[in-house]
Amino acid sequence: MPVTSIDTDPETLTITVVADFAAPVERLWAAYADPRQLERFWGPPGYPATFLRHDLRVGGGAHYAMTSPQGEKHYGVWTFTAVEPGVSMTLRDDFADEHGVASTELPGSEMTLTFSSTPSGSRVTTVSTVDSLESLEQLVGMGMLEGTRLGMNQLDTVLADLREYALGKGTQVEILDDVHVKITRAFEAPLELIWRAHTEPELMTRWLLGPDGWEMTVCEFEPAAGAPYRYAWAPVGDTEGQAFGFEGTTLVVDPLRRLVSTEAMTGADFPANTNDLNFAEQDGVTLLTLYIEYPSLEQRDTILATGMTEGMETSYARLETELVGA
Repeated sequence: MPVTSIDTDPETLTITVVADFAAPVERLWAAYADPRQLERFWGPPGYPATFLRHDLRVGGGAHYAMTSPQGEKHYGVWTFTAVEPGVSMTLRDDFADEHGVASTELPGSEMTLTFSSTPSGSRVTTVSTVDSLESLEQLVGMGMLEGTRLGMNQLDTVLADLREYALGKGTQVEILDDVHVKITRAFEAPLELIWRAHTEPELMTRWLLGPDGWEMTVCEFEPAAGAPYRYAWAPVGDTEGQAFGFEGTTLVVDPLRRLVSTEAMTGADFPANTNDLNFAEQDGVTLLTLYIEYPSLEQRDTILATGMTEGMETSYARLETELVGA
């Protein structure tokens, strides 16, 4: 993992985060200087940032919103006080409202990010200084340390060449903790096509079929927050198996970037999980990243044991054949 250390010092009222990457320092700086790249790691999984403003210069600033899987927005604002391109940036970091007005109730900090070369790539050292021990304890209590770790650990993917990182490797599954799973799949296709393949029923019914011998009998979906959806499948001909389906509610729609929804098996008595699907494109390669939050460890293991990811890969391979290669 990129983050090698996170330390709090109650005497100096600082939080220091050190992260190392196998990329040149110029590439690491560029990820922080470009708001579109920042959005992919500034915020932990499930709370990606959207930068409404980003002006990297002394006297400039940034305003961003982190959106939860339930669609709740949490805002922050930066004011840059020193910028040495490729070397360092210093800024005032505050919680804010939707208009970019800094909060007077929640603690802020002075943050300095220093970029340096290492024998294996590059390092960013972030030092945040607060004004009191109470503020330091409040930030730690709000989960800042773990949120920072989870967010920055996504930066490896941002810095990577997607062709080398994910293309041709099929559906990859990573268990993050007892209730969270990360699934990735890359396509040599434009982002717009992959987005349409996940949001237009006439396209979804061509590839979202699972194993051969099944058909999608119901595909009711509207890409709108708050809209219900329903899918169903049935075996065809001599294929063995029982018809089944899923249903839920779409929670977040950020076009060409993110879809969040609840998902439960139709007729089942166990609670729904939350699917957070993210889209990113680099040099003609589109990467899907799906974060799944399960209600419990038992439900996570039960669903993974069904061969879910193998079925996903069969469908994704069909997507490549039916849509990308058509």
